[in-house]
Amino acid sequence: MSIPTPIKKSNVDNNRGSFDAAAFVAQTLSSWQSLAAVIDHTLLKPEATREQVESLCKEVVCYHFACAMVNPMWASTALNALSGTGMAVGVVIGFPLGASLISTLSQEADALGRMGVRELDMVIPIGQLKSGNDDAVHKTIRAAATVAHHHGALLKVILETVLLSTEEKLRGSEIAIEAGADFIKTSTGFSKGGATPADVALMRGVAGGRCGVKAAGGIRTLADVRAMLEAGASRIGASASVAIVQELGAE
Repeated sequence: MSIPTPIKKSNVDNNRGSFDAAAFVAQTLSSWQSLAAVIDHTLLKPEATREQVESLCKEVVCYHFACAMVNPMWASTALNALSGTGMAVGVVIGFPLGASLISTLSQEADALGRMGVRELDMVIPIGQLKSGNDDAVHKTIRAAATVAHHHGALLKVILETVLLSTEEKLRGSEIAIEAGADFIKTSTGFSKGGATPADVALMRGVAGGRCGVKAAGGIRTLADVRAMLEAGASRIGASASVAIVQELGAE
């Protein structure tokens, strides 16, 4: 597959300055609707059924979450369920190991983009990062970003922070941003641990206002969400999304 010429990417935090976490928290927690708008409602269990995916999409429409985040095999189901609603579909690629070929990632991103998927979450090539092969990490992310942006989709790059040293988290964040990530993201939820406020703060320190930071993995309560937002997250990934917004008054 030939990689298409990139178009201007859509970056929700596209200023080059600092990110005002306090202002973002205040606005986001001002209502359950504002909170729902920054939550990716997620169902990535391998045993998830079509019925469960369709139920997830109904909840996305009901609460207006940022997107329905599903595995690639359920992309068409989610797109059909959300057709005409204005709600976005997000899909994971190279997930959850971060060990795919560049050609595989590019083809997957292209196929999903052509279908109408508007958010792609990929795992950074973890082994290459830990091996110090920064060029390979950059090339992998850049290839996926180019395809995603060609289709008008956002790209979120998952670091899988629990597997990384502090130096690797810093280096991985910078490489991902320079390679075109719209968001850097903490975790897949499939490894030894999930998001922590400390990791979110570290990642936001690297990102500043250059891109978004998504906290995901083990976020189950409104208190969890508040801690991540206060640390600098601008997007949340969660499967307990409905319970979380109900804590803030949703019915």
